[in-house]
This record gives sequence, structure tokens and C-alpha cells, in this order.
Amino acid sequence: MFYDLYRDSLFIAKVNVFQFKDLLFFLYKYNLFFVLLIGFLLDLLIGDPYCLPHPIRWIGNLISFLEKKLYLNDPLLSVDQKNKKNFYHGMILTLEVVFCTMFVSMGVLILTRKINIIVYTIIKSVMCYYILATKSLKVESMKVYKALKENDIEKARFAVSMIVGRDTKELDEIGITKAAVETVAENTSDGVIAPIIYLAIGGPVLGFTYKAINTLDSMIGYKNEKYCTFGTFAAKLDDIVNYLPSRISAILMIVSCVFLGKNYDTKNAIFIFKRDRYKHKSPNSAQTESVCAGALNVQLAGDAKYFGKIVKKDYIGDPNRKIRIDDIKSANNMLYTTAFLCIGISLIIRFALGSI
Repeated sequence: MFYDLYRDSLFIAKVNVFQFKDLLFFLYKYNLFFVLLIGFLLDLLIGDPYCLPHPIRWIGNLISFLEKKLYLNDPLLSVDQKNKKNFYHGMILTLEVVFCTMFVSMGVLILTRKINIIVYTIIKSVMCYYILATKSLKVESMKVYKALKENDIEKARFAVSMIVGRDTKELDEIGITKAAVETVAENTSDGVIAPIIYLAIGGPVLGFTYKAINTLDSMIGYKNEKYCTFGTFAAKLDDIVNYLPSRISAILMIVSCVFLGKNYDTKNAIFIFKRDRYKHKSPNSAQTESVCAGALNVQLAGDAKYFGKIVKKDYIGDPNRKIRIDDIKSANNMLYTTAFLCIGISLIIRFALGSI
């Protein structure tokens, strides 16, 4: 009897050892598949808690610190001299931030890999989670929606000011709604689809490198008097890294209309995308905005005020109907469906490639 118990316990132990080895094998072979899936699910469940430290905020702090050191505003220099020096200083800042982000994220992964594969996978998954912004984009835009539904225009202006770069103090209900819909449409690419693509290709190192470039563009990539030369290199680099992802995002957003039903006009989304996708100073921003405008049968973009000055912009889409507050919810539905399509395709490709 005791022998039988001993023999059974040894058998169970061997089975558990084999199961654990199988788990380790899968973590090794399909590591990027697992961390991408876990990171995406964490983003959907947790979002961006303000109480937790966030690496993207650290990148922003580094940019602000270096800007104070490198930006020139010397009255003794001529305008041409100042612009030339600021261009090179902006390029130096951009490269410092990008390579610092790349090497720090790489260092974290190398150190955790030396501990064991499980710790490595956990840390890598958390890093993927920090790079994605699906839930936070929805949460922040829905704050605008709720404020408008409560007829609290001041609260809505403040909420939308948290997610757009334009001046919001004079915006009415239509202006606030348009701004919220536009930022959801544009950031479907910048905040969700592009990060997923770069994570699927190169893991958190490439993902954080992309986010560093994107953060640089959002902080110093403006075409105003201060940043017109200082932020040029960062803005151009952002255009390059977003060129393909923005177009992939637009295609996936068109496909999402098929799944979302009759309230989303797939044919018009395709038509407006073809017609209006280049109606923006950035070669990428209007890609997803045009799809969103076409799908919802509304007109987006147009003139907007930045830093107290009116910036002329082309309209995107046709004013087939007046934009409604509920269009913010509709834009978020497109965001989530597009995100699920992208993560699904990325995971299938990643699983097929395995450890490559």
C-alpha cells in the first residue's frame, strides 16, 4: 500500500515536472505572443491609473528637462542663426530621448531575463501594457461625452482640453464634440494600432522607442514660432514611423464598420478616405479621421485655434448631418473594434512566427 502511494506520488511529480517544462518551452518559443496578449488584456482591464508611475510620463519629463537645457532664445543671435542652432539642438534632444528610451527598456529586459523566464515574461507584459492606450483613450473621451450630456459646457471644455492640443476655452458643444471625435479617430492609430504593430515586430524595446518618438512630436512637434525649427526633426521622424501604421489603421477601421452594423457607413468611409486622407499638414493624421468622418456621415476638422492663433485647416468629410454628442460613443466603438482586429491579426502572425 505504502509502495503504491509512493509510486503514485512519484508519477504525479514527474507529470508536474513535464507540465512545467512544457510551460517554460511555450514561454520561450511564443514569448512575444504571450506578452502582447497579456499586455493588451491588462490595458483593457486597468487602463491608465493615475496613482501608478508611468514610463511615458518619465519620457515626457526627460523631454522637458532637455528642452530647458537645449532650446536657445538668445537675443544676441539673428533669427537665422537661432533657427539653425535650434534645429540641431532639437535633433540632438530627439536622438538623446529615443536612444535613452531604447537602451533603458533593453536593459530592463536583459536584467530580468537573467532572473528567469517567468519574471522576464511578467515584466515584459507590464511593459507592453504601459505602451497601449485603448482604455484610457475611451475613458478620457467619455468624460467629454458625460459632461456634454450633463449640459456642463465648462466641464466638457476642461475634459476635452486634456486630450487635444487646440485651445478649448471658446468651443461650443459642436466644437467640443468634433474635437473629441477627431482625437479618438487620430489616436486610434497613434495610441493603439501603431503601438500594437511595433510591439508585434520588436517587443517592448521597439514599442517604447515608438512611444518616445510619438511623445516628442506631441510636445515639441508644433509648427508655431517657438518650435517651428526646434521640433522639426521630431515631427518628421514621427511622420516616418507613423506612415505605414496610419494607413493600416485606416484600412482596419474601414473593416470595423462592417462588424459594427448599419449605423456605420462602410461605402462612405471608403469614399471619404480616398478623397480626404491627405487633407492635413501631416501625411498621417487624416488617414483615420477621414474614415471616421465618412463612416459617421459627418464633417470633421476645419479651422482651429492653437496658442491663441487661428490655424486654417481643410474640412474632412461631408456635412450630411449635424454632429451629435453620441458620435463620441460611436468613435469609441470604432476604436475598440479596430483594436480587436489588429490584436487578433498580430497574435495570429506572432504565433505562426514563434520565436523568430
